[in-house]
Amino acid sequence: MPAYHSGLMDGDTKMVGNMAMLPLKTQFKGPAAKETKDSDIIDEAIYYFKANVFFKNYEIKNEADRTLIYVTLYISECLKKLQKCSSRGQGEKEMYTLGITNFPIPGEPGFPLNAMYAKPSNKQEEETMRAYLQQIRQETELRLCDRVFDPQSDKPSKWWMCFVKKQFMNKSLSAPGQ
Repeated sequence: MPAYHSGLMDGDTKMVGNMAMLPLKTQFKGPAAKETKDSDIIDEAIYYFKANVFFKNYEIKNEADRTLIYVTLYISECLKKLQKCSSRGQGEKEMYTLGITNFPIPGEPGFPLNAMYAKPSNKQEEETMRAYLQQIRQETELRLCDRVFDPQSDKPSKWWMCFVKKQFMNKSLSAPGQ
C-alpha cells in the first residue's frame, strides 16, 4: 500500500524554500492565505496521520508533500507531549508551550530533514518560513486537542496515544532524548 500524498498543490501555490505555503483555515496571524475550501493541509495531515506514520520511506511527489511531512512530524511531537497530560486543559497548556518555543527551520543545524528541504534564500524568506511554520504549529495543536481528548472523560484517547512511539520516516522534530 502506498503512502498518502497531499492533493492540495495548485499551479499558483506560493513557495517558501522548496515547501508549499498552502492556505490555512486558521485564527492565528501569519503569512498563510485564508483557506476557503472545506479542508486544508492540517486537516489532511491529521486525517492521513494514522496511515502515514507507519511509513519509513516517503516519496515526495510535490512541494505540498513537504508541508504534509512537516505537519505529520509535528503531530508526532504533539502526541509525545499529550501522553503525559491527564486533561484537555493541561494538554492545551502543553501545546501552547510547545508552539511558542523556538524551533529550527530548514537550513539550520537542528532541523532533522535538511536533506529534503531547501534553505531559505534570504532573510525575508527565512522570516516568512518561520512565521508560516509557527502558524501551522499553533493551528495543528488546537485541532489535535479537539481530536485527541474525549469530551466525556476529558482524557486522551487511547486510539491516538497508541501512535506515540511510531516515528514517521524514522525522524523526529525534537532532538534525541527529548
